[in-house]
Amino acid sequence: MNHKGDWYKTDLAYIHDIGFGGFADQAAVEILACFQRHQIESGLVVDLGCGSGIWADHLVQAGYQVLGIDISEAMIDLARSRVPAADFRVESLFTAHLPTCQAVTVLGEGLNYLFDAEHNSSRLGPIFQRVFDALEPGGLFIFDLVEPGQVEAGQTSQGFREGEDWMVLVEKQEDLESMILTRRIITFRQDGTLYRRDEEIHRQQLYNADEIAAQLQQIGFQVQISNTYGEYELAIARKAITARKP
Repeated sequence: MNHKGDWYKTDLAYIHDIGFGGFADQAAVEILACFQRHQIESGLVVDLGCGSGIWADHLVQAGYQVLGIDISEAMIDLARSRVPAADFRVESLFTAHLPTCQAVTVLGEGLNYLFDAEHNSSRLGPIFQRVFDALEPGGLFIFDLVEPGQVEAGQTSQGFREGEDWMVLVEKQEDLESMILTRRIITFRQDGTLYRRDEEIHRQQLYNADEIAAQLQQIGFQVQISNTYGEYELAIARKAITARKP
């Protein structure tokens, strides 16, 4: 069954790009500096869950080749128009073939999302192994994860943001028994004099960063966990993981 069109459809992709792109912009500066510290100055970077191509754009401007993979067709359309020099594919990051590369990145909680029917916590081990196998020696695997703690158990949090021609409302609940965060996202986007409404339900598997680090170390990675990408602080209940293939 093909669900590629069900997540980050046109309106939410547009809103995420225009209203929430600051995360990728700010993280990009720090991750590029991390690449330089590890002598990764050129070559192929595979960007899983690449979204609208903001990070890919930074990479291309810095002289890297980029393969971006995302399950959202609308996001890939935005990415292709933003970064014509990169290669983008509509695919699940959990099943995509990973070519030999210098680095693999998953920015913006991509490994948490339960968009892929086959994704569950037991799928992380296989993807970690595939990343390890694809990386050149000295290569980096950099990603961020959501842990429990955004919402108090049994509570529902609500928030909204708006821009010139859009508004988004987000309702969040955490189930600590199943370790699943559910986000109900309602979008309004201006269409002529009216606003078009859409709604998506996103579910995320929550993880413990220390347990994930242990899995990575078992495969052979050297691992660091942080609350930041360099100087850029992540939001509550997020961790950044930098894993290096020796």
